[in-house]
Amino acid sequence: MSKISAADDRALDRTGPNGNTSLAGLSVRNGPVDDGMDIDAPATNGAAKRKSRSSLPKVSYKDESDSDDGRPLAKRPRHSEKAAESESDDEPIRKSRAKLPPSYKETALPESSDDDDQPLGVKLAQKKAAIEKSAEKDAKALRAKEAKDVKTKKATPKKVVKDESDDDTPLTKTAAKKRQSNGTASARKSNGVKKEESDSDAPISKKAKPTKGAVVAKKGKSAAPTKDVKKGKSKEASEEEEEEFEWWNAPKREDDSIKWETLEHNGVLFAPPYEPLPKHVKMLYDGKPVNLSVEAEEVATFWASMMTQGSAHHLENPVFRSNFFQDFKEFIKKYGATDMQGNKIDIKSLDKCDFSKIHEYWSAKVEANKNKNLSKEEREAAKAKKDALEAPYLYCLWDGRKQKVGNFRVEPPSLFRGRGEHPKTGRVKVRVQPEQITINIGKDAKIPEPPAGHKWKAVQHDQKATWLAMWQENINGAYKYVMLGAASDVKGQSDYKKFEKARELKKHIDRIRKDYTKELKSEVMANRQRATAMYLIDKLALRAGNEKDTENEADTVGCCSLKYEHITLEPPDKVTFDFLGKDSIRYNETAHVDAQVFKNLKLFKKAPKTTGDDLFDRLNTSQLNKHLNNYMQGLTAKVFRTYNASYTMSELLKELDKDPRSRGTVAEKVKLYNDCNRKVAILCNHKRTVGAAHEQQMQKLGDRIKGLRYQKWRTKMMILDIDPSQKKKKGAKFFEMDSDIDDEWIKEHQQFLVEELRTKITKKFEKENEKLKANKEKVMPEKQLKERLADVKELEAKFKKENKTKKVEAEGKGPSVEKFMAAIEKLDDRVRTLELQAEDRDGNKEVALGTSKINYIDPRLTVVFSKKFDVPIEKFFSKTLRDKFRWAIKSVEDADDWEF
Repeated sequence: MSKISAADDRALDRTGPNGNTSLAGLSVRNGPVDDGMDIDAPATNGAAKRKSRSSLPKVSYKDESDSDDGRPLAKRPRHSEKAAESESDDEPIRKSRAKLPPSYKETALPESSDDDDQPLGVKLAQKKAAIEKSAEKDAKALRAKEAKDVKTKKATPKKVVKDESDDDTPLTKTAAKKRQSNGTASARKSNGVKKEESDSDAPISKKAKPTKGAVVAKKGKSAAPTKDVKKGKSKEASEEEEEEFEWWNAPKREDDSIKWETLEHNGVLFAPPYEPLPKHVKMLYDGKPVNLSVEAEEVATFWASMMTQGSAHHLENPVFRSNFFQDFKEFIKKYGATDMQGNKIDIKSLDKCDFSKIHEYWSAKVEANKNKNLSKEEREAAKAKKDALEAPYLYCLWDGRKQKVGNFRVEPPSLFRGRGEHPKTGRVKVRVQPEQITINIGKDAKIPEPPAGHKWKAVQHDQKATWLAMWQENINGAYKYVMLGAASDVKGQSDYKKFEKARELKKHIDRIRKDYTKELKSEVMANRQRATAMYLIDKLALRAGNEKDTENEADTVGCCSLKYEHITLEPPDKVTFDFLGKDSIRYNETAHVDAQVFKNLKLFKKAPKTTGDDLFDRLNTSQLNKHLNNYMQGLTAKVFRTYNASYTMSELLKELDKDPRSRGTVAEKVKLYNDCNRKVAILCNHKRTVGAAHEQQMQKLGDRIKGLRYQKWRTKMMILDIDPSQKKKKGAKFFEMDSDIDDEWIKEHQQFLVEELRTKITKKFEKENEKLKANKEKVMPEKQLKERLADVKELEAKFKKENKTKKVEAEGKGPSVEKFMAAIEKLDDRVRTLELQAEDRDGNKEVALGTSKINYIDPRLTVVFSKKFDVPIEKFFSKTLRDKFRWAIKSVEDADDWEF
């Protein structure tokens, strides 16, 4: 067994000063330690020249923020927060015809809510320490209460109940229940597991490779036949029945490993077959047209389809280009390519390949498919056709209940993009065939028919599996699964168990932290490595890191699989991590750590270790999770992320009772919640890279707020137009223009309002004509549009006059000082709301609020906040999330005192 000598320990102590333990476990990215905040703040309102309102710029592949999702089958839903904002009928400009500039959804502004000069790092470290102290007290209190309850239960005499059988022997209440049941319930497993001896201290030179292949079919209880999915109850009746079933209140199965008794579904929906290009549309090579085989031509269309503003930056990536061309050449080699005379062509250079003709044809086809020029009836018919195609796959029958299927479509072939710096970006994702797909279904259910001329790879009846279909993709060799939707009972139960497991960790967290802190100084190398890894997982929210077959998967790592080169040490206590994490996203963070942890990491990097060697060479994820299971049955490293996020949020929300903003407007309360969510994301290291368009988004919101303030100034000038004496009554300062709004900005904003009014009138005219055409009525002539556009010229002339005279004529029916003052108050409220939203959005630019709120914070905390402070749940959860977290909303509906 490898041990660390006392001499080596002392030698490491002498290599540098002790670290700042008050900041241990906090990322440097959260703010400086000694100085004030040093963040590259974007320009504030009016501080920089106003940019064009054109579409957002394209992103260069060189930008490290690129994290395009290459997982079409299992796309992650984008949960956006829509700002609820009503348009006022009292807006003076052109009787409210002109809308405001871009919405909050695409914008943000920099503001700081800090009320003192204390560095952010110090404040967050203090908060983190206070929360961990509270967690220790809570854990001790929970265990004491549990012990007291057990003691009370044992002391209570068992009641004797009369058994109605012919036997006169008295029965305890428990025994009576057992006799009444049809079988004896199996004994519940205890959470207390005997602590195992220390893990083997031998260096782990090779990680165990996971077994690949289809899941072996298990023979379970025969499923009773149920109605065909298509012939089930009406949609309304089924949805009502589904909503009535509250599984969180239902009795739990004795065998939790059995997921279903009966299962029926209609398989998967395949991507439509490829439609060859017209004969005149060709790829050019060295300026000459090329005849490609259908298979190679399809790959060429993959490249051409990405020649758009949103995806073109991928085509500049050298890795993407190299991988694509390598696969493209293989398709040409296998299926052929010739010149116009039929001679074989050897494609040697991607730079000589011209896909522009294919791109032009593809773009025109996409535009035509958008149905812009179709009548209402034609659009409805197209939608009905699409709905009819998808209908059989939308739902399955799971134990007789209708459940929505999540990703029933088989992903179409395309070019793999990946996330972050994925080494296989640009590779061709080939078309998935039925022969690759395994179906999982009830034993007595009707097996879905594969497409004509094909057959399934296998059909199985595994009642312990929750997937409906499975296949292996060709890029990383990963398995893709068709699962139930996020709002289904199965997914809800999975989320519920995850958060309940995190709640249970509350009882043990103090002992776990105490033990691993003690083992940071262990003489046994394996124990010291394990304790250090637990520290990093708990304090820095690093993922444990799963073992993988590196030949078929991207070289991504987690805590236990860190290599020598993945960390850089800077005395006295800074550690820089730089590696590809989950989804191949680069994790590049510097954090303060405890002095002993810093010392241990120096030890783990000690010679003869070098680049390519494991940092934790005596630890793997399986060993770590086995150790954690000693504290609590089912405890794994990933539970810490959920626990830390939920417990931190719980503690932060408890403090809101004392905050005066909790009694403010809905917008203030929403921001208060988001502030807590942001702290959770920072303390738990849920980061995101600042988007390339962030600065422009904030510039747009700056314009929007300035537009409101300009409108407020015009309204004030209208007051002077009808009552000049108001200048003396209210003071000249009241009627002054804001200092950051200059003449140049005003003229540009006025032009924007003019163009927006022109667009609005034109679109309304076209929409009315479409309706007339659909009803087979006579359409309005262009002359009528010109008459309507006279309003645009009128507005243009009005602005020109105002700029010259510096006076604004009163607008609206029956103008009065009272009406204009009421309009100014409304504008003030809207400005305040937007500024709150702007500050909120800017604070979130490097923080993944969605990640924390959706995946790691117990949704019941959000529901309780919503009820307690009278904020509509819609402000926090979209319709999709309300469906996903229906169990959370319903389960604490009447529990105002629920705590995590």
